[in-house]
Amino acid sequence: MRITKESFGKDFSWGVSTAAYQIEGAHQHDGKGPSIWDIFVQRRNKIAKNQNGDIACDFYNRYEDDLKLMQAMHIPNYRFSISWSRIQPDGMSEINLAGIDFYNRLIDLSLSLGITPWITLYHWDLPHALEKKGGWTNRDVKDWFGQYVEICIQYFGDRVKNWIIINEPTVFTAAGYFFGVHAPGKKGLDNFLAAAHHAALAQAHGGRIIKSLQRESNVGTTFSCSHVEPFTSKERDHLAAQKADVLLNRLFIEPLLGMGYPTKEIKVLRKIERYMKQNDEVDLKFDMDFIGVQNYTREIIRHSFFVPFLQAKIVSAKKRKVEQTAMNWEVYPESMFHILKKFDAYPNIPPLIITENGAAFDDLVTDGTVDDPKRVKYIREVIEQVFRAKSEGVNVKGYFVWTFLDNFEWAEGYHPRFGLVHIDFKTQQRIIKSSGHWYTDFLR
Repeated sequence: MRITKESFGKDFSWGVSTAAYQIEGAHQHDGKGPSIWDIFVQRRNKIAKNQNGDIACDFYNRYEDDLKLMQAMHIPNYRFSISWSRIQPDGMSEINLAGIDFYNRLIDLSLSLGITPWITLYHWDLPHALEKKGGWTNRDVKDWFGQYVEICIQYFGDRVKNWIIINEPTVFTAAGYFFGVHAPGKKGLDNFLAAAHHAALAQAHGGRIIKSLQRESNVGTTFSCSHVEPFTSKERDHLAAQKADVLLNRLFIEPLLGMGYPTKEIKVLRKIERYMKQNDEVDLKFDMDFIGVQNYTREIIRHSFFVPFLQAKIVSAKKRKVEQTAMNWEVYPESMFHILKKFDAYPNIPPLIITENGAAFDDLVTDGTVDDPKRVKYIREVIEQVFRAKSEGVNVKGYFVWTFLDNFEWAEGYHPRFGLVHIDFKTQQRIIKSSGHWYTDFLR
């Protein structure tokens, strides 16, 4: 059976996703304050080749042409994030009207071109001024974030109905506050647990604020997730896989659904209770209109005595000698099917939307074209797995490709290219890749 856009029905949302720091550039233009990523990239050897997002795709200055390109590619939905420090340079008081104006222009042009905006309120770029006060480890971040959410609804809510509260809290709390490999570069269990709890409170708090101001809005939040399998049939590998599943897939969705934190498998997670206050258990819960799932691969897990807290370790795609992407992730489209089935099995789960999925491969420009058959194959096969899940009764309502443009890929710099559109970062020339043309034909 040939799967087409029509196979999914008229109410299925197709689109692309981007994030502010990864594409906008203009890092200190028009009153914008520094974010934690503006500061982090200045630290030597934290980013591949010591690159940064100061210019990135220069989307801040080129958004008109990029949106027209999106329209030409028949992409009907655009998920982008707002830079908090472009709206509030210090994160908590004065509003920067030049920043408001930029996003107003972006929203208005999208709508005029027939593109529906989906706004992510937090995609990892906390104002640096707030990090100096402890950032996500400071419980007050919930209220700072709430004030920022109110401002966004006040200025943009008359035209924007689709909102995503927070992007991948597991990643930014673990990478930024435990391992120190992402901004702000903090390390340690206490930093991670505090940041995780406050992010979990903030995702529910943000949802309540939006619904109180805009009852008819469509509100969700997004989670990174990976299908997890044990390396062998040994019991210790199964136990290790269960622990990895808690961190990779369950840590934030379960408190949101009112199930509390999944502390049974990982005893050290019980220390998160240190940061909990009266009514937090209730305040962690919120009925989202949708849940965004973001899946790229599966992880194979084995027991490892020497890994602290978990005694679990990922067996890399390279060691397993399987096909991998430029991110060294296994190419495994079926992972999406398993993740959709897993999340759909939760009681009272709202509809699911795939808010990110894609693949980074080494692209080559030849005679002004970029042929990327591996990315075409991957996206096509993932969409087939989404249809398979939908056919088995999973309530999945949308699919957004990560990403529209090649961009600044956090600590990896500019090497991994996920875009449907190739960018020469020296000239800012855009070239639609074969995958972009394939997606256009699929959406047409």
